[in-house]
Amino acid sequence: MKVALIGVGQAGGKVTERLTRFDANMGFDAVQGALAVNSAEPDLHSLEFVDTQLIGADRVNGHGVGGDNELGAEIMQSDIQQVLGQLDGRITSHSEAIFVIAGLGGGTGSGGAPVLVHNLKQVYDVPVYAIGVLPGRNEGALYQANAGRSLKTLLREADSTLLIDNDAWHEQGESVESAFESINDKIARRIGLLFASGEATEGVGESVVDSSEVINTLRSGGVSVLGYASELAAEDSGENIQVAMSVARQALLTGASMPNATSADAALLVIAGQPDRIPRKGVERARRWVEDETDSMQVRGGDFPIDSDRLGALVLLGGAERSDRLDEFMQRAREASKKEQRSVEENVEQFTDDRIENLF
Repeated sequence: MKVALIGVGQAGGKVTERLTRFDANMGFDAVQGALAVNSAEPDLHSLEFVDTQLIGADRVNGHGVGGDNELGAEIMQSDIQQVLGQLDGRITSHSEAIFVIAGLGGGTGSGGAPVLVHNLKQVYDVPVYAIGVLPGRNEGALYQANAGRSLKTLLREADSTLLIDNDAWHEQGESVESAFESINDKIARRIGLLFASGEATEGVGESVVDSSEVINTLRSGGVSVLGYASELAAEDSGENIQVAMSVARQALLTGASMPNATSADAALLVIAGQPDRIPRKGVERARRWVEDETDSMQVRGGDFPIDSDRLGALVLLGGAERSDRLDEFMQRAREASKKEQRSVEENVEQFTDDRIENLF
C-alpha cells in the first residue's frame, strides 16, 4: 500500500520518523513521502529521517503551544497553505492513502491534526486517515480533555481514525521515557506491516492481501483498531494450523491497539510468514473465527509473504466504535473537561451532542 505520512506535534513526528525508518530498513517501499509538522522547533531538530516544517513561528516563536490545542488548531489553519506546499512531491499519483499521525493529548498534534485532515480532504481525492495516540490514564486531566475534543473532531473529519491506547502497549515497570520508546517501536512494526501488505516481497503467497482490501476495511469510517501477535512456526505448514489460530486470537484479544474492541463493521486478517509455513486451513479457520468474534460478515483475509521463522497475524477492524475501553476513555475525557471548566453534558450517546465540544 503506497502511503504518504504527515506527523503533527511531538508524538506524531516521532511515530512518523519511526514508521518511515522501519519501512526503509525492511525494504517495503510503502512510504512514498513523509513530513513532520510542529510548532516546537527543538522537537523538529531531533528528527533526522524525515523532512520537517515549523508552523506558528509568528505566534509562538518556535516554543510550542504549551498544551493549548485550540491555539494548535488556529496555528495550523493560519499556516495551512505553507504545509500543503511542503507536501508537493510527497503526495503523488502513486499514493493510495494519506495518514495524518498525532498524539491526541498535547497541543499542536491534537489541535492541528483535525485541521490538517479537513484541508487535505479538500485537495486530494485519496482517502485521508488519522492515526491517533490516546493518552494513558495517568497522563493528566489536560491531556484527557484535549484528546476527547480532538478525537470527536477527527472522527467527523477523517475517513477513518486508527486509535492506539498508550495503556494497551505499555509494559509493566517501564519508565515513562522508555515506555514511549517501546510504544513507538510497536506502532512502527504493526502499522508498517499493514502498509506493506500487497507490496512486492520475497516469496509468493497463495492469497496475497492488496491495498484495496485495507481501504475497503476502513471504508466504514469511525474508529479503526489494529491488533498483532506472532509465534515461532514449524517448517511444515501442516504443523502450523494451530499456530495460525493462536496468533489470530492473540492479535484480537490481547494485542489490539484499543483493547476490548472486538465488534466491528468490517475486519481484515493478514497472516504473515514464509509462504511454505503458512497453513491454508489455518488461515481459513482463523478468518472464520474473526468473523464470529467481531460479528461481521465483511471479514477479508490473506497472506503476507515475508522472510521470517515466525508466523504473525494482523487484525484490522473498521467501524469499531462499540468498545468498553473507548467508553472508558470518553468518560475520562468528559470528567477532565469539567476540571478544565468546559461546559459538558453527561450521559449522552457517544460522540454526539455537546458533552465534548468540537475543536472547530
